[in-house]
Amino acid sequence: MGFVLRDTRAVVEGYLAALNAHDADAVAACVAEDFVNEHTSSMGHSRRGRAEYRAALTGFLENFGDLRYVPECFLVDGETAAVPYVMTFLMRSAEDRPVRVRGVFVFTVADGLITRRTDYWDSGEVQRQLT
Repeated sequence: MGFVLRDTRAVVEGYLAALNAHDADAVAACVAEDFVNEHTSSMGHSRRGRAEYRAALTGFLENFGDLRYVPECFLVDGETAAVPYVMTFLMRSAEDRPVRVRGVFVFTVADGLITRRTDYWDSGEVQRQLT
């Protein structure tokens, strides 16, 4: 069981490192072909499949300049990991206004790839910082 815990955390850490490096291809390489990216906020856009997710990454990374996810901790249970985070970025479409928001990712990992990412964050907080 300890092996699975280390693998799950390592996969999630690799994914977050790719996001923080703004490397869309590396991010997409961390997810399964049938990956589900679920956003629970009204501003989020859910995606299904690696191809659809990869296609959206370029615009996301361009609009969210200097994007950085800082994990607060990793809570791992087998193939599931919950990661509370602080996300910071410059909103390019709003004259590079800085944004800082807290959220939680819940990941499911299988065979070394992320099969599901559910993202919980307050889109109202983002709107408050941009207005």
